[in-house]
Amino acid sequence: MDIPASDIPASGRPWLIQGGMGVGVSGWRLARAVARTGQMGVVSGTALDTVLIRTLQSGDPGGHLRRALAAFPAPGAAEAVLERYFVEGGVGDGERFLTTPPLTAAPGCPARALTAVANFCEVWLAKEGHRGPVGVNYLEKVQLATVPALFGAILAGVDYVLVGAGIPARIPGLATRLSRLEPVTAEVAVEGDAEPLRVPFDPAEVLGGAEVGALRRPDVLAIVSLPALAAYLHRSERTRPDGFVVEGHRAGGHSAPPRGPLTLDEDGEPVYGPRDTPDFAKMAALGLPFWIAGGACGPEQVARARAAGAAGVQVGSVFALCEESGLDPALRRELTERRLRSGLTVRNDPAASPTSFPFKVAELPGTLADPAVAAGRRRVCDLGYLRTPYRAADGTVGYRCPAEPLVSYARKGGDPARTEGRKCLCNGLLAAIGLGQRRPKGRVEPPVVTIGQDLDFLPRIAPGGEPYGAESVVRWLSAGLTETAAADAAV
Repeated sequence: MDIPASDIPASGRPWLIQGGMGVGVSGWRLARAVARTGQMGVVSGTALDTVLIRTLQSGDPGGHLRRALAAFPAPGAAEAVLERYFVEGGVGDGERFLTTPPLTAAPGCPARALTAVANFCEVWLAKEGHRGPVGVNYLEKVQLATVPALFGAILAGVDYVLVGAGIPARIPGLATRLSRLEPVTAEVAVEGDAEPLRVPFDPAEVLGGAEVGALRRPDVLAIVSLPALAAYLHRSERTRPDGFVVEGHRAGGHSAPPRGPLTLDEDGEPVYGPRDTPDFAKMAALGLPFWIAGGACGPEQVARARAAGAAGVQVGSVFALCEESGLDPALRRELTERRLRSGLTVRNDPAASPTSFPFKVAELPGTLADPAVAAGRRRVCDLGYLRTPYRAADGTVGYRCPAEPLVSYARKGGDPARTEGRKCLCNGLLAAIGLGQRRPKGRVEPPVVTIGQDLDFLPRIAPGGEPYGAESVVRWLSAGLTETAAADAAV
């Protein structure tokens, strides 16, 4: 049910952000359910091209993506996607999914148009039928995808763009220029080069001559761990975002490493100290709205955030386990049941991600967290979202990933020591939403499951493990607004 416009803050600013999660965990269904309450629903912008084409190859149940493709302003581009990837009734059991062309820096790379189309579809569906705010979440680390993905989201009218896993200094300017349909240049870091590789992108190449009306520039929110990075971005108009999300290290997915030399505890997890605790008074002093993320989840956290000067909170894990989440239902149930039995461990693994950022991994049997499953998986890198461009000996630009086959990585000049413990997050996260690639001899890619380390909300919102929806989460957390109002009245 839509929340009346009168219940949306007069500032138009939501007090709650539903975090962007995984690949397809925070998909359009979840984002739309949250946005219909007047709060910010966020779709994950990672690997949406693969989500699009594998869903089409699965028969597009409900016809949702075909409906979104029909709304794409350049019909030719949408029709080309449908013709190549849609399979009526879905591919057969065990039949391999066609893969996307990999993103590269080469001129005319076809993956750029597909990336733009996929981001348009996801945001368009999240915004369909209501007036609530919708955001999209990107990883700055995935630099080759950011510009075409951002353009696709802007075409669909996205309201907010959230960017973490790096320093999103260029995103505010890119959002401005893309909303004006101006050509831009992406900057892509290349190992071995002092200067980034510059990759041009022209919106006209995606639109193919199609006319579009005026586009609105979305607000850009930088995801940071400490005020120091926020202050750096704030000091120049070119890099200044419209607000910040201050994310602590207990949040799911990737997190910033500790400041200073890396130290591991007895469980092999990074040790965070006082230097890693954000000073919210310094955040408030910047004068831009900010939201607090990555801690405990409950109405009292909303009240504390507002008391600290924040606009509100960003929460993810409580939404990852709700009915509208894209996470495979069996994995959702197992996570819930194990936590309620106190039998769930979520490690902040410093080695799992090819990005070298610590990454939360839920220890579930049958997933890549199981050493036997990880050892039995044949290494393959056929998606490449986390590949790193590097300068080869012959001067060309190559691409490598420490989770790819060891021989390939070494042949490309990669340090074998960097491959230790790495997991293929691209394939594993797609498997976690039921879109794992089918391999020879009936094998299917095993999932990897990421979630926050603090799941104490579960006994409170679902004490018996019963299913719950996104709207009930928003209503539960909104009690924190009442606590804040009562405290203000007492003063």
